[in-house]
Amino acid sequence: MKFFSYILVYRRFLLVVFTVLVLLPLPIVLRTKEAECAYTLFVVAIFWLTEALPLSVTALLPSLMFPMFGIMPSNKVASAYFKDFHLLLIGVICLATSIEKWNLHKRIALKMVMMVGVDPAWLTLGFMSSTAFLSMWLSNTSTAAMVMPMAEAVVQQIIKAEAEVEATQMTYFNGSTNPGLEIDESINGHETNERKEKTKPVPGYNNNTGKISSKMELEMSSGMGTKYRTKKDHMICKLMCLCIAYSSTIGGLTTITGTSTNLIFAEHFNTRYPDCHCLNFGSWFMFSFPAALIILLLSWIWLQWLFLGFNFKMFKRGKTKTVQQKAYAEVIKKEYQKLGPIRYQEIVTLVLFIAMALLWFSRDPGFVSGWSALFSEYPGFATDSTVALLIGLLFFLIPAKRVTKTASTGEIVAFDYSPLITWKEFQSFMPWDIAILFGGGFALADGCEESGLSKWIGNKLSPLGSLPVWLIILISSLMVTSLTEVASNAATITLLLPILSPLAEAIHVNPLFILIPSTLCTSFAFLLPVANPPNAIVFSYGHLKVIDMDLT
Repeated sequence: MKFFSYILVYRRFLLVVFTVLVLLPLPIVLRTKEAECAYTLFVVAIFWLTEALPLSVTALLPSLMFPMFGIMPSNKVASAYFKDFHLLLIGVICLATSIEKWNLHKRIALKMVMMVGVDPAWLTLGFMSSTAFLSMWLSNTSTAAMVMPMAEAVVQQIIKAEAEVEATQMTYFNGSTNPGLEIDESINGHETNERKEKTKPVPGYNNNTGKISSKMELEMSSGMGTKYRTKKDHMICKLMCLCIAYSSTIGGLTTITGTSTNLIFAEHFNTRYPDCHCLNFGSWFMFSFPAALIILLLSWIWLQWLFLGFNFKMFKRGKTKTVQQKAYAEVIKKEYQKLGPIRYQEIVTLVLFIAMALLWFSRDPGFVSGWSALFSEYPGFATDSTVALLIGLLFFLIPAKRVTKTASTGEIVAFDYSPLITWKEFQSFMPWDIAILFGGGFALADGCEESGLSKWIGNKLSPLGSLPVWLIILISSLMVTSLTEVASNAATITLLLPILSPLAEAIHVNPLFILIPSTLCTSFAFLLPVANPPNAIVFSYGHLKVIDMDLT
């Protein structure tokens, strides 16, 4: 028994050693560059899927193994770890840092919720719309972590308001106060306040591991500490949690910068097919926005029907508000008032945000000449990362507030200014581990190409050309969707892109037909709490069970 306990303790170490040794005959026996690259690919894939090593550490293995096997020189492998994509990521993180530092994201989210109204169905749509919009520009994880506490506060206010209405009705019909109801209500009120104080989720989510690195103090488990007066209250809590999880993921599909899988795909495609100038921020948005909008609306209707029942009246916005609706409208209004009037820093951040989006769209729209035509002598030199870096640098330059000190005379004088963001703040937001993970994927793809493994895979998969194209797309999408439920989204798409690209070439199909559906399906990891960062965040609030995610 003690032996098995040791195995359990050192299981990751044993898995690493076991994987390396068991697969070792592959390069030793075959002695070809394809076999040696396949060995590296299998080792990295197993470590990524099992997380025996941190994902970013595993991503460094190609830089060690490719030079040792003679597949690529070390300096060439190293160049794959920092590409145009990383510059784009740096610019986007500068924007995200400023948005979150000055609370512009909260102002946008609350304003959108206030605009759609407080009817339960429309309130849900308001939260979904604001979450999806923020997720287009911020990471899915930070969006879910920011919106979920506000949604939780509104949900608790709904439950409290319904309890007050029931108490009032009981008093009216009985002609006296029901002491038992008063006690129950006070208990629920105490629980609500206690949860607001104790539940302060500050999730520092590690996208690579698929788990919350918990800075949360959660005393909200489904088995204890959480009581619902009625089944409907519980359904509302579940509905709001899943709405936030779904919309934060769906919103990320809309832009290339919205989620890591989109960025990985864009860099892989542009590197593998440099002569195809069809993929940029504008073209991706024109393709994905209608699809994401349809998915968002269908998700809203589906979740409404599943938890609160479908009624065509839900599409009508009533002018009269019930007591409950007034109660949680007041919560949203108070949260918005806490932000105070819009500040100079928020205005500047919003202006830079709009400028970045407009420059991305107008660089090379396709149907008209964009501003990149001004640099016609150097076609293809200016990319989306050029825009991101230009705007990103402005965040370090534009003054946010003056820095003052007290002079010897007692007078307060300004001696410096503080920019919109500082380097320290940027570093706290910059996901360097994700940047290394992407670099490992790019190095792996380059190694497959240099060794001839991609061509070998393409030749072996060429018989699939006899199948209908729609069936090949369906099979690849199902394969990706299944794998991403148990593995990191970024690791899944990084692993499969070097395999799916030669497949498309071998069967003479436009690679976009296979790569785009597979990339989008990588984000659709909704079955398990650990399958997607937003899933884990909403699950931690204690309203959901795993079966709730599986059924939806």
